[in-house]
Amino acid sequence: MDAMSLSDTVSEIDHLSEEQRDCIEICTEAAEACEWCADACTDHGEDMAECIRLCRDVADVASLHARFMARDSDYSDQLGELCADVCEACADECEQHDHDHCQLCADVLSECAESCRSMH
Repeated sequence: MDAMSLSDTVSEIDHLSEEQRDCIEICTEAAEACEWCADACTDHGEDMAECIRLCRDVADVASLHARFMARDSDYSDQLGELCADVCEACADECEQHDHDHCQLCADVLSECAESCRSMH
């Protein structure tokens, strides 16, 4: 069997709307971008501590939100609001740094926050 992409897998979950499918994908992308950004920030000294902390928060919350949507959890909407809040806070922090990984991460996070907010 050929390996399925994330979008192929998500498209098979029949209870999801197109918006929910997109949100799962962007939450997963945000989690990955934040893991990368947090790791890359460790090379830039102590002034990056808040960026690392927020990126780690997003990675956990965004991946959890994606899983809650996939299983049609009753708590998905509440978690989506939290995810949007954390994404916005992290994007604000990342935008303050000139590193490419921070700027790219901020772009993904802004899109993720918007997607999570549109779920209600």
